[in-house]
Amino acid sequence: MSTHAHPAVEATIEADPDVPTVRIVREFDAPRELVYRAHVEPELVKQWLGPDSIGMEIDVWDMRTGGEYRYTATRDGEEIAHFYGSVHRVTPNERIVQTFGFEEMPDAVSLDTLVFHELPDGRTRLEGLSVVYDFESRAGMLASGMEVGVQEGYAALDRLLASLQGKADGA
Repeated sequence: MSTHAHPAVEATIEADPDVPTVRIVREFDAPRELVYRAHVEPELVKQWLGPDSIGMEIDVWDMRTGGEYRYTATRDGEEIAHFYGSVHRVTPNERIVQTFGFEEMPDAVSLDTLVFHELPDGRTRLEGLSVVYDFESRAGMLASGMEVGVQEGYAALDRLLASLQGKADGA
């Protein structure tokens, strides 16, 4: 099993040696409802998702059961990647189940489940599990820069959550 773990501020990324899955776990210093909002509200998602060097143009972001999403990653004003998926089940503040597709790697579609766990002291643990068809597809996912995108994106999410909490506290 390959594991990337640093201090608690970084996500743990695990690739199961027996099943073509990737599991990502990360804790946030913010309440579960706020972490959930940052995943379903497009104006918030644009502020944190992906690596720092990539921008995001959202075409559709309908995070409800039966919804869909489609967005384009940009760098220096140029389109570099296209992502899309179907939203299968949303349980507000608890779980999102969706597909995740990458037009540039059409065979690497995953089924992703995100679970938002409420922790003591207003903290949240986010657990994500991605299941792909085969090990080759998973290897492509991992080689695509996913780890950088996850780590940098979640660091940006930390900053966004702190900012949102500051506004809520009247700071």
